[in-house]
Amino acid sequence: MLAALRALRRGAEKLTRAPGVPQVRSYAESKATLRKLAKKRELDEVMSRTQAVFKTYKPVSPGIRHLRRPLNPHIWEGRPVVQLTIAKRKTGGRNARGRITVRHRGGGHRQRIRTLDFKREEPGVHDVVRIEYDPGRSAHIALLKNRDPNAQGMKKWSYIVAPEGIRAGDSVQSFRQGIPEGFIPGLDVSRLNGTVGALEADEVVDESVMSRTAEEIQQELEQSSSQSLALGLLRTLTLKPGNVLQLRLIPIGTVVHNIALAPSGPGVLVRSAGSSAQVVGHEASRYTHVRLQSGEVRKVLQDCCATIGRVSNPLWKNRNLGKAGRARWLGRRPSVRGVAMNANDHPHGGGRGKSKSNKHPVSIWGWGAKGTRTRKPGPKGPKNSNKMVVRERPRGHSKRSN
Repeated sequence: MLAALRALRRGAEKLTRAPGVPQVRSYAESKATLRKLAKKRELDEVMSRTQAVFKTYKPVSPGIRHLRRPLNPHIWEGRPVVQLTIAKRKTGGRNARGRITVRHRGGGHRQRIRTLDFKREEPGVHDVVRIEYDPGRSAHIALLKNRDPNAQGMKKWSYIVAPEGIRAGDSVQSFRQGIPEGFIPGLDVSRLNGTVGALEADEVVDESVMSRTAEEIQQELEQSSSQSLALGLLRTLTLKPGNVLQLRLIPIGTVVHNIALAPSGPGVLVRSAGSSAQVVGHEASRYTHVRLQSGEVRKVLQDCCATIGRVSNPLWKNRNLGKAGRARWLGRRPSVRGVAMNANDHPHGGGRGKSKSNKHPVSIWGWGAKGTRTRKPGPKGPKNSNKMVVRERPRGHSKRSN
């Protein structure tokens, strides 16, 4: 009888271990498994999500009830390279006489200014060591290390505005002086450097086959095929986010940022978080047309340089500080309404009770506010006076229609 019971138990154990039979687990094991599955599902949802991803907090206090921050798990949490920073001496918006010349500034946490390389004059490959937070700008910054073993000091390390999508371990390169010789074997680089829009051409060899034999034509076709492959490889290696190229070499439709206005100058346009510009055309002369973030199309010299890609941290504009104290930590003082001031402090001030004396809204200096146009039109004013502007930024109905 005992032997029969043991055989019956062994048969039941074999049956429970069968592939088609569900395993019986304890309550703790089932709960731990469900927790792991929930974490994995949540991580998969976050990684596959395409809309804005923000970090929110449980409202245990009013200061964090509306706090919302973009998720940036790739940001370095340590301190910056001290040699690439300088101390920031705050003035609180005061001039040398101690009077407020810039309103709504003062206080804030102590900061150090990060010195960024906007020129990118050092050639060669640079490795991205990490992505860092910069308190002085909305975009993130990337720490680069020069692969050249002979580079010393400031040429070894540098900060740049981080393009969107770049991460630690990637590599960037500066082609400010043009494509170097021998960069792509079998490709005539000297001809490319002098050609406008060279990277968007399909062929870089002479296609004339008149008065040639069949063998010469076959040899020319083979050479043309190899040149096309070399040109495609050149596009792949150069048109990467973070690389610097002259505008003459950038194909039409490419998204760029950190655009210089002088051939030997630093990048001055399109440097804030999430901003970008687009190359829309090349003139036969020495200018390239670039559409800026505002929609304005302007001319830029083709010898000027730009960085491929758009600026990082595009969700910065949708963040919510949550409380006034965080604005004070950033060095921003309150903005007082004019109707809450005295008559000698603001045109809207004074009166018995709430009154702005039945006037049109104006600023503290008497300028028209809330819709009043203050920009002088015509060639004598700022509008239409810049000869480099091909098309003004859209305003009014044209802006709303876009």
